[in-house]
Amino acid sequence: MRGSMTSERRAASELHSRLRGGEFVVTAEITPPVSTDPAEFLRRALPLKGLAAAVNVTDGAGAKVHLSSLAAAHFLVQSGIEPIFQMTCRDRNRLALQGDLLGAAALGIHNILVLAGDDPKAGDQPEAKPVFDVDSRGLIAMAHGMRRDGKLPSGTAIEGRFNVVIGAADMPVDPEPGWEPKGLAAKVAAGADFVQTQFCMDLGVVRRYAARLLECGIKVPMLIGVAPIPSARSARWMREKLYGTRIPDETIERLDKAADPKREGRQICVEVLRGLVEISGVAGAHVMAPMNFAEIPAAIAESGVLGKRRR
Repeated sequence: MRGSMTSERRAASELHSRLRGGEFVVTAEITPPVSTDPAEFLRRALPLKGLAAAVNVTDGAGAKVHLSSLAAAHFLVQSGIEPIFQMTCRDRNRLALQGDLLGAAALGIHNILVLAGDDPKAGDQPEAKPVFDVDSRGLIAMAHGMRRDGKLPSGTAIEGRFNVVIGAADMPVDPEPGWEPKGLAAKVAAGADFVQTQFCMDLGVVRRYAARLLECGIKVPMLIGVAPIPSARSARWMREKLYGTRIPDETIERLDKAADPKREGRQICVEVLRGLVEISGVAGAHVMAPMNFAEIPAAIAESGVLGKRRR
């Protein structure tokens, strides 16, 4: 089973082009502030210019309100940074989702990452009603149908260019004998062009996970989630609170013993980035650090992985 990133389709973005070209691709992620002023957001994002192939803009991360991901992604475009517009199924019905897809294309935003979205009960306004008119697989299929047919699901023609690059999310697992990646396979079949994963700082798990995906015929570009973790306490919190996160005990021990845990966390991230380049079936990395944004460009730059050819 292959993704929809076929050679016949023209590259829709720089990210799309790099993923096709065999380069080890690094993306990053920034959370918009609770603000009407984009200055703070851009201060976080601008150091990534020229380092990250594209920058994700989160959509109501943690089921909490932030500056609109669509607006924030547009500010990145204006600043010369290619965005990945995250879209959750939690907050909008299919009409609003289709409207935002058209709006993104109109604003020069061509990469999207489709997510289900955190349950509102986990946020700071737990009385909010979730929508979930479609699930993540359904939204992927909807966006893919719109670009393939040039029409809305209703049959109404889309005027203008609509050629989005569709991302899906997954969680690396240490596959047991007979394990099948059914959920990921369904997303790829629905039209996903690339995948970004939850945090996985365990290169052994990544190696076995990627090998199993290749055995199952899934050859969609995989960007593995990594982080410059600032402390052992943060690492333990991530393992306990962020579902699917994989951080080895050895990593936590290193952070515990380090004289400068923040610097050690960056070094560990650098080592993981360098290790990912050597793993067949891995197209790149997705660097996230929700409360530690300044470490993202530092880790990418120190790793020396930019421009490397992947296996």
